[in-house]
This record gives sequence, structure tokens and C-alpha cells, in this order.
Amino acid sequence: MSQWEKIQLGDICQKANRLEAPVMGQPYRQLGVRLWGEGAYERETIDGGDTKYAFLNKIEADDLVVNKIWARNGSIAVANPNQAGTYVSAEFPTYQLDVTLIEPRWMRLITKWRGFWSACDEKAQGTSGKNRIKPEQFLSIQIPLPSLTEQQTIVACMDQLADKVRQVNEHLDAAETDAGNLLAVQFREAIKNAPSRKMSEVAPLVRREQTIELEGNYPELGIRSFGKGTFHKPPLSGSEVGTKRLFRIEPGDLMFSNVFAWEGAIAIAKPEDSGRFGSHRFITCKANREIATAEFLRYFFLTETGLEMVGKASPGGAGRNRTLGLEKLMALEVPIPSLAIQREFNLLQNKIAELKAKHAKIREANQALIPATLERVFQ
Repeated sequence: MSQWEKIQLGDICQKANRLEAPVMGQPYRQLGVRLWGEGAYERETIDGGDTKYAFLNKIEADDLVVNKIWARNGSIAVANPNQAGTYVSAEFPTYQLDVTLIEPRWMRLITKWRGFWSACDEKAQGTSGKNRIKPEQFLSIQIPLPSLTEQQTIVACMDQLADKVRQVNEHLDAAETDAGNLLAVQFREAIKNAPSRKMSEVAPLVRREQTIELEGNYPELGIRSFGKGTFHKPPLSGSEVGTKRLFRIEPGDLMFSNVFAWEGAIAIAKPEDSGRFGSHRFITCKANREIATAEFLRYFFLTETGLEMVGKASPGGAGRNRTLGLEKLMALEVPIPSLAIQREFNLLQNKIAELKAKHAKIREANQALIPATLERVFQ
């Protein structure tokens, strides 16, 4: 980039004024712009009588669209052909690129570059109204501009790289889908002809209520929905806990969120969760080691059948809150094969979990590849 010319945006684009007064009864497709260079997207269509704006600006393919408030956070995009015919308000200044000087796909790469976001942030600093960036400030930002041929060559290379990243992610997704299907088949085989036992027998309720001291420190634990495991909450001081009851969590506990268990807020406490606390909304169970394993039970409760059972034991409430009753949970009957079968299934679960952990690292590296390459290109 050191040999590339730097030019101001105002030299390669001009304001696109295709203003239309909205008409009541006429539909208008709206365009939005995501943060951090994630591009434009089509929002809901509105009736012309439902907008507060006197004018809307019509978008054409390859327009440069800027969110005045959030440009400093990368909310700038180049519209694609499918977004032609959408509309934006005055909060989204729009510019037509001079395609004799700049390849629209090059500008699209620029919008994904951290250096460009930083430049927008600098221009927005100190302005009024939530740090809006003014058009003249935006157009004064300098960007690297090689020849059209170089732009097109680099864009083609970046497209190839993005395609490779997509292919890798698709391969990982397919492998995980196959692994999940294998696990489901093995589980069905494991519980075939298995006797059913009540939860009160296989994993009874455990309560380890904590005495709250005013000067104490109590880090909390949370449970994500959809079987996504646990997460750590900030610690509470004794005074912040107040009259709230807290219960100590130990590794291996099978935990249910009593208001969101019906949507998969079910997890096993990990070793790193030791020393944390759950509120009265946590239902904590301890698997009877002579009969069951927590890992096998967790898998069952996250199956379609298991979630249906939990749902029936969770009467409806306001919004998504549906409270799982303690007695109803303890009365649920679950299939319990021999410990040997459960442990064999758990080994397969662990292997697939290890596979997903490796995939997560690959995905993380993949996610960083494009931004890192852009930094090298533009720096």
C-alpha cells in the first residue's frame, strides 16, 4: 500500500440524491447497514404513511451507504444489486461511486477494514448528536486507491480467499451434523428396551444454601438456553445479594433453569464453575452414581422427547418464562440403561465435544483470516 495513491472519498464519489416524498398506501423497501463492515441488509417494508421522514432516498446497486450515527463502528456498506430499489432516510447519506476510478468491490473491502472504521471514528469525535459524522467530514477521509486493474486483481484474490473460508466452514458444519446424527442413533440404541426410573431416584434434588455475609463475595453462574452450557456472571457483594437466596454449585451437578429449562437451559457444572452460586431459580440435581450419569441425563433432556417432557412440567407464564416445578421434575420418568451403556455413550459424547472444540478453534482462525489479510493489504 505504501506506493498507492491516497485520495479523499470526495474525489471518487458524489452525493446520490434520488429523493422521493413517501406516498401513503405505497410500499417502501427499507435498507439497513450492519456494524463492523458486515454489509447492508433489507429491513421490513413499510407503508409510505408510516414514516416520519418527508423524503426517502432511493438506493441503486453499488451505492455507498453511510449510517451517520454508527459510521464510527463500521456501519458503512456498498449496496448489492438485490438491494437496488430500497430506500433510506436522511440518517443514511448515500453516495454514487465513480466507477471509472474505483471498483465498487474495492470500496466494499475498504468498508471491512478496521483502519477505515478508525478514520470514521476520528472524524465523528466531538460532533453533536451522538457523534454523528457529517457528510463533509466523511468525504474528507482518505483511502488507498491503486489502479483499477490492481483493485480488480486484489478483489478477485480476496473473493477466492473468502470462498475458501466458506468451504472450510461448510465442511466443519457437515462433519458436526454427521457427528450429531451418529450420536442420536447411538442414543436411540442405548435406550432401546431400557427401564424408566423417576428423577427423584436417578438424580435427586440437591440444595447447598449459602450463608450470606455482608462483606462476602459471591460469583454467580448462569445457564444458556439451547444446550449451550454455563457462563460466568460478575460476583455480587453480600449487600447486593440482600435477601436473595444463593446455592453453591459443585462440578458434575445437573442444573436446570426453572424458567428456561423448556428451551434447553440445562447444563452440567464444569470444574471451572466450582465455587460459584446459583439463585433460587436454579434447580440442582446430583446423579445417583450407582444408577445414572449426569452426562447421559443431560443428553436425554436436550432431545426432542426430553424437552417435551420438561415443557409439560413447566406451566406457562409471562413472555418466555415458564416455570419448571420441582415436584414435577422429580416425578419425570427417564430411560436408564446400564451404567456400562451410559459410559460408552458418554465416551462418544466426549469425542464429539473434542471434535467441536477443535472446529471452534479453526472457525476462530478462519474468522480472523479475512480481517488480518485486509490489514496486510491496506497497511
